[in-house]
Amino acid sequence: MRIREWQDVLEDVVGRDVDPEDWRAVAGDRAGGLGEDLYLAHPRGGVYVLKTYAKNPYEVRGVGTRVARKLDDEIGSFLPEEDAGGRFAVQSPPEDDEHAETVAKRLQTVVETHADAPTRPQDFFEDVMDALESPAFGPMEYDGYDRPDELDELADRFEEAEELLDAELDDLVETDEVDRGFM
Repeated sequence: MRIREWQDVLEDVVGRDVDPEDWRAVAGDRAGGLGEDLYLAHPRGGVYVLKTYAKNPYEVRGVGTRVARKLDDEIGSFLPEEDAGGRFAVQSPPEDDEHAETVAKRLQTVVETHADAPTRPQDFFEDVMDALESPAFGPMEYDGYDRPDELDELADRFEEAEELLDAELDDLVETDEVDRGFM
């Protein structure tokens, strides 16, 4: 297991050659300290865990790693199903002005199409993510004030990774001389 900067781990997620809409996520407060925990998982892309905190309004710091190569049924049972209420997406900025214009036109078409037809919220979300060329998106279980039970279950399954990542994040917090995160 290789612990890395949280943004490097997200680059791995973005770089996976898998269906972008099959990702699922669980996130909430960190169990033992400052910050938040996030698990991202895909049936063929693997399972990733990130631990982050907001150092200030402009900077998020954190660490993460890949904890499994594939998503099995046991671990998958702790992740939200397609009909879950929350959604997440990983975005990459457009490459240049021409690409930005193309993406904007596709997005405008999606919005106009859904405005004229009855649609489910998740269908609209998926079409918007496709138009924006999101490399990873899907349902998410998130609690901004606590920890979802599923997050604790995942932490129990990956106890060694949790301990190592907690220690690394605690070192970051100490090095940054921050006694609490920015909210």
